[in-house]
Amino acid sequence: MSARPRALGALVALFTAGYLAPYLLPTLVGRLAAGLALSTSQAGLVGSILLLGSASAGFTLASRVERIGPRRAARAGLLAMVLGYGTAAASATAAPVVAGAVLGGLGSGTATAVAAAGIAGRADPHRAATLGLLSVSATAGALYLALPHLGGGHALPFAAIAATAALVWPATARLPEPAAARTRGPVPARPLPHRRAGTVLACAILCWSMAQNALWGVSGRIGLGQAGLSEVALGLVFAVALGAGLAGVTVAGALGPRLGRAVPIGAGTAFIAVCVLLSSAAEGPYAFAAGEILWNAVYPVVLSCLLALAASLDPRGRWAVLVGSASSLGVACGPVTGSALAETAGFPGMGLTLCLLLLAVALPMTAVARRAEGPAPAPVLPAVAPDPAGA
Repeated sequence: MSARPRALGALVALFTAGYLAPYLLPTLVGRLAAGLALSTSQAGLVGSILLLGSASAGFTLASRVERIGPRRAARAGLLAMVLGYGTAAASATAAPVVAGAVLGGLGSGTATAVAAAGIAGRADPHRAATLGLLSVSATAGALYLALPHLGGGHALPFAAIAATAALVWPATARLPEPAAARTRGPVPARPLPHRRAGTVLACAILCWSMAQNALWGVSGRIGLGQAGLSEVALGLVFAVALGAGLAGVTVAGALGPRLGRAVPIGAGTAFIAVCVLLSSAAEGPYAFAAGEILWNAVYPVVLSCLLALAASLDPRGRWAVLVGSASSLGVACGPVTGSALAETAGFPGMGLTLCLLLLAVALPMTAVARRAEGPAPAPVLPAVAPDPAGA
């Protein structure tokens, strides 16, 4: 994809639109359960279906974005988001809400795939990924502050995601045409490089995302039930937590490549595991807020490192899209996993299980990052600084 500076804003906007639904997952699941009279497990299943649609779109488009054309693919994804999430917002029964969530999820995955492929082709993918995370964190934080004051029900968060997609549409004019149109010929097929490292990273980040989103999907229930917060106070905690994520990503961007990839990924994941324990076992508002805020401060730092690591494995962005789709698949499995663990082992037992899983996957992810930093492999992206990583 083009590395022109004017395309960066379009990629960041697409990244924001594509990632907004997962960031709003707690309020989506909670409002679906209340507004449609669904059980917590049923509402979590709807959220998982949405994210499965997103992951399937990413896997399908991993090697096709360049051939289809970033502009065309992005517009198709945004249109699916507007129609799908708009339908879900306008519906008061379960069937059209689920259908709209599936269509919207496919659109979110398409937008994310285009953004990931574009970010991988830039001179500094870590900076582009950091800007995307800053943008989506700020957008989601503002919505967490505003939505409780605008009314209940599932319509508002779905409508907000659809409106975001519509606002991003004009930015797609800055994306390039299909490669075949620019070169007047077919795009040559190239083998996927670094298959072992990419496969390990994709499998590990699937579990990494699933563990964290298992907690994220039930954080609303922990805050309202076990920790005793009101919905307004819970929205404030989530907004502050996302604000802490903004600060964390800003600091990571300022440090740049000085910490490398292995240290943020390994140490950051271990720290997140401790925060998961704290949040899941919290029986008061302060412990819950501390766990959520500290966790969200570190999470986007590690994610930006993983995104840049995946981008460094293939300059055409295929590993970035595949690893990102594996992350979406893990996110999709999160709400169901969290609900199942909470119902069988309670919130503290769920937290302990997720903590151990995070510590286990930290090892292979750190190993991939260390190898990518080392002198042995030839650099895949000559213009890329030795920066973080990829999901």
